[in-house]
Amino acid sequence: MTRPAAGPRGAGPVKVRGLNCPSCGAAIQLRGFQYTQRVICDSCCAVLDAQDPGYAVIQKFGERMARRTPLIPLGTRGRWKGEPWEVIGFQVRTIAVEGIQYSWHEYLLFNPYLGFRYLTQFDGHWCDVTALRGLPETGSAAGRPVARWRDLEFRAFQTARAVTTFAVGEFPWAVAVGDAVTARDFVSPPLMLSSETTDDEVTWSLGEYVSGARVWEAFNLEDDAPAPQGVYANQPNPVSGRVGARWRTFALLLALLVALFVLRQATAANAVAFSGAYRFTPGTGDTAAFVTEPFALTGGTANVVVRTTATADNSWIFVNYTLINEESGAVFELGREVSYYHGRDSDGAWSEGAREDDARIPAVPAGRWFLRIEPEGPPTGATIDYAVQVRRDAPGALPFGAALVFLLLPPVVVSLRSASFEGKRWAESDYAPASDNDSDGRDD
Repeated sequence: MTRPAAGPRGAGPVKVRGLNCPSCGAAIQLRGFQYTQRVICDSCCAVLDAQDPGYAVIQKFGERMARRTPLIPLGTRGRWKGEPWEVIGFQVRTIAVEGIQYSWHEYLLFNPYLGFRYLTQFDGHWCDVTALRGLPETGSAAGRPVARWRDLEFRAFQTARAVTTFAVGEFPWAVAVGDAVTARDFVSPPLMLSSETTDDEVTWSLGEYVSGARVWEAFNLEDDAPAPQGVYANQPNPVSGRVGARWRTFALLLALLVALFVLRQATAANAVAFSGAYRFTPGTGDTAAFVTEPFALTGGTANVVVRTTATADNSWIFVNYTLINEESGAVFELGREVSYYHGRDSDGAWSEGAREDDARIPAVPAGRWFLRIEPEGPPTGATIDYAVQVRRDAPGALPFGAALVFLLLPPVVVSLRSASFEGKRWAESDYAPASDNDSDGRDD
């Protein structure tokens, strides 16, 4: 079984005809009978030959076939994409993937002037499908099959054997339960190109993802459309359109941030207010605490950076600093350690630590200040020479680094959400990562 082309165009109105099923006697209403090849009775599921004047019975199933209830009843009329359409056929098609069966619904819509189109539904996901009159190009890109149609490239998603497992209503082809085709899907969300291959022919169709709410509104259906489950093959990525915009915004803000960083580097005073060199001898029993000469911190309130440089070699020194205002007695306290160790082992040379350390004190008022310095070190070991430098209004990268992280958050979060969505999409395809093992069997 393959889908026909879109059907007649410009035809006159089609008369509705009634008949009784030759198998069970139930009344059947034909809505597009001059185009219909097969009719399946809604009561007994007998397959009738619409080309035969007596509507001969081709297949009979009765209770042997599991019945399915269409979400859109046969005969329902609605306005779809601005035109009137009527549901005249319904079928269920099933594929098996790794022994698990998946089924989807297809609704055949008819308009006597426009022909046929289809609405398909799987797990609450809907597609509007029309048969193609042309033939897409097929090839490969990046090692994967692709199909091209009207300057769009579609990536291969899945190939499977699709079997008709239930049908009811009218069909413009010789439908039969048990019909099988090789179905191939290529996606370029929200579009999907699909081919159906039999021993005799290949037909192509183009599907577009639509919301269930839109279908419900078009056909004036009761209640709400079933909620979509998971991610469908051609479901639009809800955030992919924002990824590029977020990164473009980030680029603009990054340029502004860099300009501010350069301006700060150029205008910061970064003046040395004090410097001194000292020596600490371990094991002297003396706390070695002392105070420096007073020094001036000029300008307005600004940061102060205390830099400690030491000759520690496989050793350490810890310096307690107290910055004291000579006039007000205001105090800032901090303790800093400088340590450096190195050596060689089976993996080669190694080292850890550093011989220099910077400590930043924000918002220190102008005035005359001095330092109380109290060094500590190991109880034994070599003498450690160390130097102390105080710089006023020193530029720092930390605020700009924090701003950079803040600016990165929106594009990174959107990119991760988009990648996660695509990962879920392709996990359902023939091209899922080897680690994916989808064991959720669904049968709608």
